[in-house]
Amino acid sequence: MGVVKARQQDIDMLARLLRAEAETEGEMGMLLVGNVGINRIRANCSDFKNLRTIPQMINQPHAFEALQHGMYYQSARDRERRLAQRAVNGERNWPAKFSLWYFRPGSFENPGPCPATWYNQPFVGRWKKHCFYEPTGQECENIYNTF
Repeated sequence: MGVVKARQQDIDMLARLLRAEAETEGEMGMLLVGNVGINRIRANCSDFKNLRTIPQMINQPHAFEALQHGMYYQSARDRERRLAQRAVNGERNWPAKFSLWYFRPGSFENPGPCPATWYNQPFVGRWKKHCFYEPTGQECENIYNTF
């Protein structure tokens, strides 16, 4: 059973997001994107209050750049569906274990350094080209109580 409710269409939607956001980061990179998404649903804090479903999380305004590109709108593939299901089941990995934000600095070809903070939250780690940020306890105590 998952840590958030998810219908098959939600798994497909999350799978498409994982691929569009992080296919070049490999399976772990895509799983980390899934971790952040599930964290946003479960945390109920900061910019992510009242998100309860995968569609709400994905369609939150300005949340994911991938929604502006064609890859997100392609069909889900089995590999990404399996990764999406693992994220929904609660599998969490560093540096996304408690992260609510990530981004890729610099250009696609030349990733830049990770800033010390993003949305005023501290940098916790990098996976390939993506930097991950987890909220402080003051910003989002609930993220540390969800698992």
